[in-house]
Order: sequence, then C-alpha cells, then structure tokens
Amino acid sequence: MSPQLYEFHLPLSPEELLKSGGVNQYVVQEVLSIKHLPSHLKAFQAAFRAQGPLAMLEHFDTIYSILHHFRSIDPGLKEDTLEFLMKVVSRHSQELPTVLDDAALSVSNRSAHLNALKMNCYALIRLLESFETMTSQTSLMDLDLSGKGRKARAKSAHGFDWEEERQPILQLLTQLLQLDIRHLWNHSIIEEEFISLVTGCCYRLLENPTISHQKNRPTREAITRLLGVALTRYNHMLSATVKIIQMLQHFEHLASVLVAAVSLWATDYGMKSIVGEIVREIGQKCPQELSRDPSGAKGFATFLTELAERVPAILMSSICILLDHLDGENYMMRNAVLAAMAEMVLQVLNGDQLEAAARDTRDQFLDTLQAHGHDVNSFVRSRVLQLFTRIVQQKALPLTRFQAVVALAVGRLADKSVLVCKNAIQLLASFLANNPFSCKLSDTDLAGPLQKETQKLQEMRVQRRAAAASTVLDPEEEWGAMLPELKATLQQLLKLPQEGEGMPEEIAKTETAKEVESRIRRLLAKASYRQAIILARGAIGHFQESQPFCHMDPEDSEETRFLTLLGTIFKGPEAPTQEKTPQGAVGNLGSGETGCEDKSEPEKGRENDELVKQEMLVQYLQDAYSFSQKITEAIGIISKMMYEHTTTVVQEVIEFFVMVFQFGVPQALFGVRRMLPLIWSKEPGVREAVLNAYRQLYLKPKGDSARAKAQTLIHNLSLLLVDASVGTIQCLEEIICEFVQKDELKPAVTQVLWERATEKVPCSPLERCSSVMLLGMMARGKPEIVGSNLDTLVSIGLDEKFPPDYRLAQQVCHAITNISDRRKPSLGKRHPPFRLPQEHCLFERLREMVTKGIVHPDPLWIPFKEAAVTLIYQLAEGPEAICAQMLQGCAKQALEKLEEKSPPQEAPKDTPMLPTFLLMNLLSLAGDVALQQLVHLEQAVSGELCRRRVLQEEQEHKAKDPKEKNLPFPRAIHVKGRIGWNQNCLRTRDSWLLSHQNASSEATMEEEMGLVGATADDTEAELIRGICELELLDGKQTLAAFVPLLLKVCNNPGLYSNPELCAAASLALGKFCMISATFCDSQLRLLFTMLEKSSLPTVRSNLMIATGDLAIRFPNLVDPWTPHLYARLRDPAQQVRKTAGLVMTHLILKDMVKVKGQVSEMAVLLIDPAPQIAALAKNFFNELSHKGNAIYNLLPDIISRLSAPEGGVEEEPFHTIMKQLLSYITKDKQTESLVEKLCQRFRTARTERQYRDLAYCVSQLPLTERGLRKMLDNFDCFGDKLSDESIFSAFLSVVGKLRRGAKPEGKAVIDEFEQKLRACHTRGLDAIEEFEMGQGGSQRAPSAKKLPAVSRHRHLASAASDNDFVTPEPRRTTRRHPNTQQQVSKKKLRIVFSSDESSEEELSAEMMEDETPKKTTPIRRASAHRQRS
Repeated sequence: MSPQLYEFHLPLSPEELLKSGGVNQYVVQEVLSIKHLPSHLKAFQAAFRAQGPLAMLEHFDTIYSILHHFRSIDPGLKEDTLEFLMKVVSRHSQELPTVLDDAALSVSNRSAHLNALKMNCYALIRLLESFETMTSQTSLMDLDLSGKGRKARAKSAHGFDWEEERQPILQLLTQLLQLDIRHLWNHSIIEEEFISLVTGCCYRLLENPTISHQKNRPTREAITRLLGVALTRYNHMLSATVKIIQMLQHFEHLASVLVAAVSLWATDYGMKSIVGEIVREIGQKCPQELSRDPSGAKGFATFLTELAERVPAILMSSICILLDHLDGENYMMRNAVLAAMAEMVLQVLNGDQLEAAARDTRDQFLDTLQAHGHDVNSFVRSRVLQLFTRIVQQKALPLTRFQAVVALAVGRLADKSVLVCKNAIQLLASFLANNPFSCKLSDTDLAGPLQKETQKLQEMRVQRRAAAASTVLDPEEEWGAMLPELKATLQQLLKLPQEGEGMPEEIAKTETAKEVESRIRRLLAKASYRQAIILARGAIGHFQESQPFCHMDPEDSEETRFLTLLGTIFKGPEAPTQEKTPQGAVGNLGSGETGCEDKSEPEKGRENDELVKQEMLVQYLQDAYSFSQKITEAIGIISKMMYEHTTTVVQEVIEFFVMVFQFGVPQALFGVRRMLPLIWSKEPGVREAVLNAYRQLYLKPKGDSARAKAQTLIHNLSLLLVDASVGTIQCLEEIICEFVQKDELKPAVTQVLWERATEKVPCSPLERCSSVMLLGMMARGKPEIVGSNLDTLVSIGLDEKFPPDYRLAQQVCHAITNISDRRKPSLGKRHPPFRLPQEHCLFERLREMVTKGIVHPDPLWIPFKEAAVTLIYQLAEGPEAICAQMLQGCAKQALEKLEEKSPPQEAPKDTPMLPTFLLMNLLSLAGDVALQQLVHLEQAVSGELCRRRVLQEEQEHKAKDPKEKNLPFPRAIHVKGRIGWNQNCLRTRDSWLLSHQNASSEATMEEEMGLVGATADDTEAELIRGICELELLDGKQTLAAFVPLLLKVCNNPGLYSNPELCAAASLALGKFCMISATFCDSQLRLLFTMLEKSSLPTVRSNLMIATGDLAIRFPNLVDPWTPHLYARLRDPAQQVRKTAGLVMTHLILKDMVKVKGQVSEMAVLLIDPAPQIAALAKNFFNELSHKGNAIYNLLPDIISRLSAPEGGVEEEPFHTIMKQLLSYITKDKQTESLVEKLCQRFRTARTERQYRDLAYCVSQLPLTERGLRKMLDNFDCFGDKLSDESIFSAFLSVVGKLRRGAKPEGKAVIDEFEQKLRACHTRGLDAIEEFEMGQGGSQRAPSAKKLPAVSRHRHLASAASDNDFVTPEPRRTTRRHPNTQQQVSKKKLRIVFSSDESSEEELSAEMMEDETPKKTTPIRRASAHRQRS
C-alpha cells in the first residue's frame, strides 16, 4: 500500500495492527522472523539516510517485528533499535517546524508527516515500555541473587544502563509536543489517542517503585515537564486528574512524586486549577470507603499533607471540600486535613497585618485544631500537638490563644497514649523556648510586679472616671443639685430692698448681653448664687430687648421668673442633655476661672495613651503569670512521668526539665534532682539523657575566663548538695565520676576546689564542706585527685582545732574512702588491694577525734564516727586493731565519766549515772565496728583469700610439680591485733593442712570434675563463717564486752527512755545480730518485741531495716517471724509504713521471703494517704507482675482478705485496689481460670458486701468469649445474688464490654447471658417482695446465726494478742507428724480461699483445680476447734 494512500490508526493493543479495521487503515503486512531482523533494520537505516524520518512509512513492519520478538532478540539489537528510533524522532522534530510553517503544504504531505509522527512516537514509546518492563522483571529477579550474581548480570549488559536512557527519550517527546503539531490533524484538533499514548508512558514509568529514588530524579523531572506540556497545550487536565487519583490509591511510593509534579504544574505552568480538581475528587471520596481502604487513604493523606507544605495558598481555596473527612473514620485523612490547615496558618495566615476575613479563617482553623486535640484516636491527638508545636516554634500562634493551647497541652499530659504524652511535653517545651513573655518565668517573681501594676491601673481608672464625671456631668443634674440653695438665696434677696443693687457700670458699658449671660453662668457654676442673681436682676433692666432677658412672663411670680431665667442661662436655650459643655462659656473663661473645665486635647491624648499602655502592661503581666502557673502545673504532672517504662517519654521529660530549669522556673530544681536516680537506668538512652542534661546545665557555665566558669560550675553544683539526701549525693557522685573519666571537667575546676578546701580563697564553712564533697566525688573517677594530696586533706579536716568541725571531717573521710575500690576483689585481679599502714597519721587522727569526741554531746559526731570507721576498714592494714584501740579508748573515757559522777565520799547505795549521749555514742560506735568487721571479713578478707589461692594455683600449674609448701592457702594476711579471730585463723590453717593430706585421694576425682575451686571457695566461706559464729562475740573479745550493756538498754525501755538512745541501741543490736546466727536466734524475740511494741517510729523504722537485712543473711531464722514484718505495713506512722514497704518490696522481689496471704497488706498501701507510699506499692506490683504468674496466684487470697468483715477495707478503697491489681491479668487463660474461681467463690462468701466485691472483680477482668462461657457454666453460683442492684449492674457492665468487640457468632452467647441476667434479676426482686409480705420479721434469722462465729473469732483474736511475741516453733517440729508431712509434700500447696485462715500457715500461692468448692454448703470455720483440741 502506498504511504500516501493509508492512514495510521493508533492501536489499543499491538494485535490490532495485524487486522484490517477500515478503509485505508494501515495494517502490518508481515511479522519478520528473528534472523531477518538485523538485515531489515540496516535497510531501514539506509532508507532513513536517504529519505529522512518519512522512511518509517515503508519500514514500520521492521520495528513492529522487533517489538513483537523483543523478549527473544539479542540485547545489542534492542539497543541499536532504540538508538536509531531516537535519531528518527529527533530528526523529525527538527524538520516539523519547517513543514508546519509551509503555507502551501499539500494534503498528501501533511498526511504523510502525520502518519510518520504517529508511527515514530508509537514505536519509540512501545520500545520504551518494553525496556521498562524487562528492567523491572530483572530487578525483581536480582533480589534473590547474591552480590556476585548482580555484578555478573550488570557486566553482561555491555555498559547499557536503562535508567540513564529514559531521560533523553522523555526530553525528546517533550520537545516534540512543544511544537504546534495540531496543524497536522484535520481542523487542527489533535486526537485524544495520541496524547494518551505519550502521557501513558509517563504514568507507566511512575508505577516503577524505584522512581522515587534519588538517582532517578532526572527521570522524574522529565516526566513532570512532559505532562506539564500536555496539560498546558493539549487539554490533558481531566485525564491527569483521574489518573493521579487512581495512582494514589494503588501506589504508596507515588504520593511525594506526584506532590512535586502537581506543585510544579500549579506554579511554573500556571495550572492552579488542577489542584482544585484533584482535591475535589479526594473530597468526594466516601469516608466509609476510605476506612475500608487504608492503602488508598494513606496515599491521599500523604499527598494532601505534602501538597499543603508546598502550595498552601492554592490549596486553601479548596480546603472546604475536605472538611467532611474530619468526621470520617479514617484517622489518616483527619490528620492530613488538620496538617493542611496548620500549613495554611504557618505560611498564608501568619502575621499581624491580616484582613478581617483572613483572621476569621485562621481562627476557624485553629479552633478545629484545638477541637481535635480531644479526638478519639490517639494518633490524631498526637498529630495535633505536633502541629501546634510547629506553629509555636515559628511564632504563628496569636497571643490570645496561648493560654488555651497551653491548657490543652497540660491536659494531654494525662493521656493514656504514650505518644500523646510525649508530644504534649514537646509542645510545652516549645512554648517555653518561644514564649513572648520573659526569659525567667518564676510565678513568685511575676506576682509582685503584676499586683503593683494592677493597683496602678485601678488608680488611673479611678482618676479617669473622676475627671470624666466632672466634665461630662449633665447640666440638668447640676441644676437640680443647686436649685434648693439657689432658691433660698433668691428668696432672701427678694425680701431685701433693691437700692444700690444693679448691674455695675463697667459691665453695662463694656459687655454685651451674651457676655453677661456667660458671666452669670460662670457664677452659678462657682456657686456664687447671690452675685449671679444681682447681675441677672440688673441685666433684665439693661437688656430688655436681648435674649434671654426679654422673655419674662408677667403672669408668673417674680421668684418663678428669676428661676426660669437662671435655669435657661445655666442649661442653655436648647436641649441641655445634648450640649454638655457650652462652647461659649468655655471660650470666655478667664485665666483665674478654670475650675472644672475640660483639659486641652493634647493632654487628654497623653492621658489616654498612658492608660492604654498601662492596660497593655497589666495584660502582658497577667498573661505571663498565667503562663508561668500553667508551666508550674505541668511540672508537677511531668515529674511523675519521669519513671515511665517508655524510654522516649523519659528522654522527653528530661529535656523538658532542662529547658524549664534554664528559664528559671523555681520548681524545675525539683525535677532536675528527681532525674538523678535515672543515672542507674539499664537503658543506655536514659542514662545518656541524664548525662547530657547535667552536661548542658552545669558543664557549660557562663564566664569570661576559665576560672570564672569553674567558679560558676562549682557554685551550681554546690546548690544541688544543699539538703540533698544520701541517695541524691550518690547519684551526683556517679555523674561527676563519669565526667571526670571522660576529662570533661577542666583542671581549673579541681584547682578552685582545692583553693576553697584549703581556704586560700575566702569561703563559708558550707562552701568549704561542699568543695571537699565534690573533690571526693571526682576521686571516684580519678583517685589521684585525692590520693596525691592525702596529707593536705588530712590537715584540712582532721586537724586538732577545738571545737572540731565534724561535718567537714565526715566529708574528708568520704573523699579519702573514694580512692579505694569498695567492691569485692574479683578472681581475675592479681594485684593486692590498696592499703595504708596502721601507723599512718590518717588513722591516728581518726582514732583521736573519735575517742575525744565521744564525751561531747555533738549530734554531728555520730555520722562522722560512722564515716571514720568505714574509712579505717577500707584503707587500713589490720583495721580491727585500730578499731579495738578506739573502742577501748572510748570505753575508758566512759568509765572515767562514770567515776567523776560517783565520788568516793558518796553513799555506795547511790547508783552512778552515765550521761545519755555518752551511752548512745558508745553503743552506736560498737554497732558500727561490729558491722564493718563483718563486711571486712566477708569482702576484703574473703576476696584476698580467693586472690592468693588463685595465684598459688597458677604457680602450681606452671611448676607442674605441686608440693605441700605450695598448698593454696594464704600465709601472710595481716592478723595481728584483730578483734578475736587471728589465732583461730592460724589454727585453722594447721587443721586444714592435715585434712588436705587425708583428702589427697579425693583430689584427682575433684580435679576431673572441676570442683577444686568450688571446694576451696566453700572452705574459705566456712572459715569466715566460723570466725563470725565462734569468735567475734566470744566472751574474751572486745565486741563481746558491749553485748550485756546493749541488751540491758534494749530490754529496759522504761529505764532507758531517751528516744535517741533507744534508736541507737536498737540499731546496734541489729548490727550485732548480723554477725552470728546463734546470737541472732537468741535475740530475735527481743528484736520483734521492740519492732511491735516500741512507741518510737524511728526505732520501729530502724528495726524494720535491720530485720530485713537479717532475713537476707539468716532467712531460715527470720522466716517464722515473717507475719510480724507484714504487720508493719499497717503501722500508724507514715515513716514506718514507707520503710516497711521498701523492705518488703526488696525481700519479696528478691525471693527472700515467701509470698503469703499477707501480701494483701502491700495491696492496702495502694490507697495510702501518702502519695509516696502509694507510688511505692504500685511500683512493687508492677515489678511483681513480671515474675511469672505471681499476681494471678495471689489474687484469690488477696480478694478474700480485703473483703473480709474483720480486717478488710471499705468498699470504695477495695475497688481502687482491685482495679489496679486486676489490670495485671492480661492472659486469656488466667482470665478464664480466675473467672471460674471467682464465680465459685460466690457460694462460700458470707456477706452481701463480699458478693458485691466479687461481682466488681469479675467486671474488671478483660473477658473474652471463652471467659463468658465459663460464667455461663457457673451461672448457678451467682444467679441468686443478682437481685442486688449493684451486683446486677456489675454483670451488665461485663455484657457491655463484651459487645464492643464481639464477633457476629459470639453475639448470640452474649444475648443469652444478658437474658439470663435480667430474668434472674427480675425473679429475684419478685421473690424478695413475696418473702417480705409472707415472712414479716423473720429476716433477722440469718444474721443471728452468724453471731456465734463472729464472737468466736473475736475471742481467738484477743487470746492471740496476749501472746504476740511467743517465739514461733522451728520447722523441725513438724517431723513429729511424719504422715502429715509426707502427705503435704506429695501435693502442691495451694491458696485457701477462706479469709479466716491463720496468717502463719505456710501455703504456696499457686491455685489448683481441686481447690474449687463443688458443693453449695458454706465452709465451716473449724480451724479454731482444731487449734483448741
């Protein structure tokens, strides 16, 4: 077919070109075989060189055949074809301008060029799409290949990179579309198929997931330009809109790409209307459909959000179309619309020069944002807070909305979502950083100026009102006020003769009637009524024809005529209320007659300006004060979030307090101190956040020089030490140690600290003490800081001045202690620990200060003495010898004091008295020495034994010929002068050698089994234990000499009633009990008697700590006394309850005591009035919930005890406790089992209150369908109790919870359960009515039956209270009943549900299946009968 005779129709599919579809339509004549393709392509190339781009008309079949066999042909042929087609299209685009400009272009030539254009573009675009498809499939295959496979495949491509070839093709097509090619078509109307062909390849390229990668940016830009030309020149908007909507729904990666394209079209190409079209399409999407299509909703949301960031002004005109999505279910669309509003506020509606309409729009957007701060979805609430954070950071929030948005942020701090809380903290931090009020936001500092300026404003307003009242007073009112006095004056004048009373001649000759009228008015205003009347009388005769003196009615009386005239003159001839200030009168006032006149206009303007300025100042101070109060309120809430489990929230809290501290809020110091314990956090992020916070707050001080900065740093750190607890000081020490180890503290800091410590620079005693403390903290990181100046430090704090500074001496001891490693030496540590000789001046000075200070009643001596004893045991060689001398010296001083109190001439019957403080000091010193001796043995001596043994074993291993002289036992530990265990240690060595010889036959077996080290460890532990048990408190030792005195003080609290003495003695007794199990066993009854009976909270608190330590050291001894430990949880003193809570938390979580039914006492602390104790209890159960099924196992017994009539809690507190505890039940199996147990418990409950409590517990469980079936199976257990309204309501709430997330198949079971509930509730009510009508007063019978049981229980309780401190029998007594013991050991011990069981019964907290009652009869309370029998 001749090229001029056919027309090329763009096909929808390649197969259409093989079929004849109409007259003169081009049809492919032959699909060439693969082997003929290269030759035909060469022929095409030759024809192109001869004929130009029109050669395509004759050789299209060749290109079609290549496309047909594209998957099978050689890659080189594909690449040659692509390169050649690009040349053809490029050549055609160059020739077309000349062709189009030719006015004499024939129809045949136009048709030829049109067909060539279609064929060239079709061939090039189909080839592009084929390459794109092939590359996408290859990339998917490469995902499964290793790196080597990819490299091999890349090498086989012969350097052809398709991703680089796409851009030139797209640029070529863009260049072609920019020509005025529409003239090639009839009537210059370009066919839609051609535009769809060109733009369709762009959309297919965009579908490739890699198009969004940075390396494909040139391709994206080329696609955007090509589509932009199609939009502007070829009416492609409708198709582009539809395609963009479809692609957003199906391709998540395209949102950002399409945003860039659309924003470019709207700005550079002037196609703003496409934004409105796309937004209209999105706005018309049904919200319900989007909730079912999360992928599409996410694409739309991302598109709208990013589009608003780029072109907010264009999008704002279409925002109303999207408002319906704010009420839709999909939260992502809500977030997108809100983000768009925020961007418009930031970029378009920002500034003070907005018009009224723009301000209204901005306010509506902000109102919408604030409303969605309470959205049901946490992601929306979080997003709103993020948007407000951006608005505040860019200072786009109007000042009038500050308080409302701050209040929103503070309210969101209590949100259940961690993400919302985190963003609320960030928003508050942004408010602080960008607040317009002040760099210091102390509400106490702002309150004074606010009150002062408010009072000044009130005074100005009062003055303004007074001035306004004087100038704007109604003349009618003034006339009424002066009329009585004026009338009286007039009556007096009318009675007098008129001779000589007329108008003065000078006035009559010089002034007109108007001037006289004004003069009369001024006289009346000045209350000169007599002169005004006389002047008016003269004016009537002189100005008979002038106004107002001519209008005198002769019929009226003379008094009336005068009053009328004067009233007209004063009020004016016209309406007096409209003319407040007659201008004539004002203009004629003389300089001496300005009594109540208005001020000049400039003065009034200045007064108004001052008033406005004052109002603005007061408003500013009021806003600043309110803002400061809100921040203070937020601090209290945020500080409680510092110990959340979420790391990111904790980090936000820390950063917030850093910022608050920098803005000078006084309460911030509380948060800065509260974050200190987080330095021990196991989360590296939290620990690093604390370090960064203190680094930012304290290591970057302001100052001109290094010394000034060091002084500021030291001053700030010293403020932290003021009134700091021991825990706070330890945390700060860890932080400073970290800084020192990383060399972040400059040498100038150390220098200034030493200068203050040595008083080279003037400083107060407290500053000197804090300097020594900081030096000690730094010594933890670098011991040489203190070690190299040890003598200096001794001379600073331990000099011989009087009176001694015990506070400074104590800190010196702490600082010196830090140069030694206080941890137990590890086995791998080969070097001996650092020790100083006994003769060192440090220990001599310590011994002297302790010995001399014991006789002086200084309260600071006791903490100093404790630090001194600790230091001696940490650093001294043979510390027991030094402390023995110290004890002997102090005892000698006490005896001397005793002799001074009892002179020989006195009667011998008078008992000598020792000062109370001296006895207290002596016992406290003995207790400290006893405890430190124990620590020294078990850490230092034991560690040294292990170290030397390891060295011996290594030497033996190297020698490979062990001899007896190299036996692994230390020889040269410093044992001279010890408190009672030196000789035994040497004797033990001889006996050990003998046993080693006898046990040589067992050595080989132990070596093979790897037990040599373990045996040696046991031997050393037995050695230490033997010394503690047999020698330290032996009658011949120094410590033993204090035991009788200590026991006498503790056993006679009436004789020794001083509170401080009792506290010291009880603490010392606890420390002595730590040494020996034998001594501890003999004194436990005394300890627990004091713990229970002492009237001093301090004693009870100290003993609670001591018994807790004993429970860890001697658990078998203390275990029978465990109920007395639990009893302290209900102590009346808050201090004791807190201590008991801490101790029991430690013991239970460390598995040192059995978790018995008394753990319900810990649950009671959840409602303690002290917030610290309640938080402690909550933390305990949080940690306990991580220990397997612990809380699940304990819950039934806790419920029984707390709801018991005797010893339980009230109903409301019970609800609070159980709501917290039941929140830890999260596993379905636990829930189902617990539901069954609780339902069965209804049968054994005795009171209506217990029924209600059980119903409440069931309602708080997270029930599932299986749990509901368990309730249905056990419906008979509680069905008869549903007549009670509260029980019925509790079960109805269960139904409501189950309905929320119920599946369709489960709703039938829920309906059945609800029907049974309502039926039982109604029938129960009817039964009660019948019972009341028929039985009358017989309702008292059940309560009468319960009385004996209650009275019996009270009798048992009172009987038991008489013997509270009977020593519990040891466990070995149970061996008398072997049968019972064996029977119990075969089964797992389980919880007994009855709340009457004795608290001393040892039952495991694990529920068993057979514990559930199977009968409906109540449990008999027979335990009392068994005990009596």
